[in-house]
This record gives sequence, C-alpha cells and structure tokens, in this order.
Amino acid sequence: MSLQGRAALVTGASQGIGRACALALAQAGARVALAARNEGKLNEVAAEIAQKGGAAAVFALDLASEESIKACAKAAVQHFGSIEILVNNAGITRDTLALRMKRADWDAVIQTNLTGTFLMTQALLSPMLKARWGRIINVSSVVGETGQAGQANYAASKAGLLGLTKSLARELASRNITVNAVAPGYIETAMTAVLDEKQRESMLGEIPLGRPGTDAEIAAAVRFLASEEAAYITGHVLDVNGGMYM
Repeated sequence: MSLQGRAALVTGASQGIGRACALALAQAGARVALAARNEGKLNEVAAEIAQKGGAAAVFALDLASEESIKACAKAAVQHFGSIEILVNNAGITRDTLALRMKRADWDAVIQTNLTGTFLMTQALLSPMLKARWGRIINVSSVVGETGQAGQANYAASKAGLLGLTKSLARELASRNITVNAVAPGYIETAMTAVLDEKQRESMLGEIPLGRPGTDAEIAAAVRFLASEEAAYITGHVLDVNGGMYM
C-alpha cells in the first residue's frame, strides 16, 4: 500500500489517533502536513517521522476558526505543491447530560468536529479536483452510530460526519476522489484516559473481542483507505471497534 509521491494532511496530528495516522502515512511514503493547535507536540511528531526517513511539516490549525482553516490549507498546499490525502481526525468533547448542556458546549463541539471538518475539506478540494485524484477520510466514532448518554453534542457531530462522508462521496466520485469514514470504538487515547475504572470495565463488557483498540489499529484502516488498493471503496463507514457495534 505505497503512498510514495502523495502528500497528506492530518488534522489533530499532535497526539493519539492523529499522530498514529501521520506516522502510518509517512511510513507508507507520503509526505505529511501535521496540523493541530499544539505546535510543540507537532514538532515532536515531525522529528519522529524525520528520524524514520520520512518527510513532514508543521502547520498551526484551530478548527473553530475559519480563518485558521483557510490559512493552514493554503500553507500546506504551497509547501507540498498539492494535498491529495486528507484525514479529518481532530475533535473535542464537552460531555454532560442534555438537560445540563450549555449552548456553548453544544456549539463548540459541532463547530470543531463537524463544521471545521467540512471547511477543511472544502479548502482542499481544488487541488484534488485539479489532479483528478483524492482520498478524504473522516474519523467518526461508534457513538455516531449508536448514540451515547451524556454525549448528545459529540454523537451528533460524529453522526453528522457520516452523512457528510456519503454526500461528498456522491459529489466527488466522477473526479476519482473517494470519501470514506472510519468509526473507532473504545480506543486507548488521551481522550479515553479520563474514564474511571468503573466506566472502563463497563465499556470493555460491550466489546466481543474483550479489549480496547489501539491508535495504530485505526491508523492501519486509514492508511488502507488512502491507498490505491481502496480505489473502489467510497461512501463507506469502516467500523474498527472490536465488535462493539455490528
């Protein structure tokens, strides 16, 4: 699954799933634009890629800001000449029961996870359309398919990504641009590290494979969908959840 000669942009590449995706794409030969708010952590990821013989560049990105999104996309295209693979991974949570959820908590999650993803995709469509080749991979979540108490905003944003994925897949197929989603289940990352032992045991009890997933396992799915081998797959939601949702 060589990605030699391709350029990719990964949002939220400073840690967790985003970092793992960036490393996997670089290992496959892609040059990688690393985008997130924490430039210090991005520089560490870039150094890790360079040590392994890959090429990466760092770009500041705040998905809550349309200006930041446009500036990041423009800078990445100028640096690499084009961006042909986009991994929309960045996301935030503001968990609480719907009865207590403040409008600001709802707006922040929808703005970053859904609107920000749409705007980043829109900002990078032109080079893909010009090249008549592209891969767009949206990182959704199992809760976008099942719902989750206390996460109405997050689940809505991730479910929205699935509709966005399928709509864009239909719009862009004639230009040889595929659009797919990966829906992780319970993955051990900084985002899930805040769960207490009772919550963790409850989650594990719902997973037929009996263990949490790893960020590397999500990255492997993303790398596949970015490859030539996945050229006939579009509008698909790839569940990587250990059987948590079937």
